[in-house]
Amino acid sequence: MTTTDQLYQIYLQHPVISTDTRKIADGSLFFALKGDKFDANTFAQKALESGAAYAIIDNADYKTSDKFLLVDDVLTALQQLAAHHRRQLNIAVIGLTGTNGKTTTKELINAVLSQKFNTLATQGNLNNHIGVPLTILTINNTHQMAVIEMGANHQKEIALLCSIAQPSHGMITNVGKAHLEGFGGVEGVKIGKGEMYDYLKEHAGEGRFAFINSDDATLLKMAEDRGLDNVVYYGKGHNTNNLVCGKLLDSSPLLKLKWNNRNSSSYNVSTQLTGSYNLDNILAAICIGSYFGLTADEIDQGVEGYQPKNNRSQITKTATNTLICDFYNANPSSMFVAIDNMDKMGATNKVLILGDMFEMGDESAAEHTAVIKKALEANVEERIFIGKEFSSQQTEAQSSALTNTTFYLTAEDALIGLKAKPISGATILIKGSRGMALERLVELF
Repeated sequence: MTTTDQLYQIYLQHPVISTDTRKIADGSLFFALKGDKFDANTFAQKALESGAAYAIIDNADYKTSDKFLLVDDVLTALQQLAAHHRRQLNIAVIGLTGTNGKTTTKELINAVLSQKFNTLATQGNLNNHIGVPLTILTINNTHQMAVIEMGANHQKEIALLCSIAQPSHGMITNVGKAHLEGFGGVEGVKIGKGEMYDYLKEHAGEGRFAFINSDDATLLKMAEDRGLDNVVYYGKGHNTNNLVCGKLLDSSPLLKLKWNNRNSSSYNVSTQLTGSYNLDNILAAICIGSYFGLTADEIDQGVEGYQPKNNRSQITKTATNTLICDFYNANPSSMFVAIDNMDKMGATNKVLILGDMFEMGDESAAEHTAVIKKALEANVEERIFIGKEFSSQQTEAQSSALTNTTFYLTAEDALIGLKAKPISGATILIKGSRGMALERLVELF
């Protein structure tokens, strides 16, 4: 069997990892990971023929030469290799998790820190038990910092990811209602996300710090319960403990804010983000930039230069409408703040298009009903709900005196309905879980 130490010496000579035979990099290490419907051991020979230097396998039947490195379990070998590589790195690694805002906050932190440092950040959705080790293994000796996003839908996942990434600094953006089925309810979410604080507390003697939003009572209680001492605070209030505080100046629709740090100087910054809920994410990035010694100008340049993408709080102007594309994912917590944002927005002719939320488990009916109620109370001109879960709760809307509320069972039904009844001259929020694929609607507007 190939040990982690042996594999690491080979990795140093071939520091590029491949897991897909359709995208083999020359001279890379191919890890034959198993999927639900395939066993990549069967593709190992093809990987070598496509240019991989070695193939890491866990089935001895496929070892036909020294180019095949046999391990007990390929996934475990990948994770252990990444953890070993991380231990060789003397750089700050910021671990980031939370229910909402993880990716936007990660991108903002990266945009700020990269004004001064050569920073590596998680790409795309590589934030799970495979993506995190792959990200760690892309860090090389030119990088001065890393920002690692960690996602989870069960307890013990953040603990595993922390054991691999070994963050020197960590933060939880917030704790809300997401993946309730896997976590076992909101309390389960707190335990799961709190594994970040557990790791930082366990390694507090190594100088590991947490960044915490001082306005978030849940996070403060979670930190207090764990006796977390190495903490840097940020928030909207002028809390004397805050390294950075700030407030919104404008949110119609792009955010402008004022912030200050402990030297009492104030700075105004304009962003390319919409949604007042993003203020916390921006302040987190400003706080981390200040903590690591960036100047106010460097921080502002990072914040102002960040352009949202991947359909997260992304504004798209068409010939006839303004779209707020926020359909990368959805859960009750993010739905509520998105609806609140539309409610308060100064635009005229506001429209909500909301798609089903997935992984709600036994709470699905109640949570979809709550979102419908929230949307009915919002100051908007039209509400459109899409999906089986919303449709099964439409009696809530039928009992309301409000009109201009439509339910579609599927996205395909919505496409047909909206083509027959086009919307123009509106500001439209499109939000739903990724599986709803609501990007199909954009072409209609």
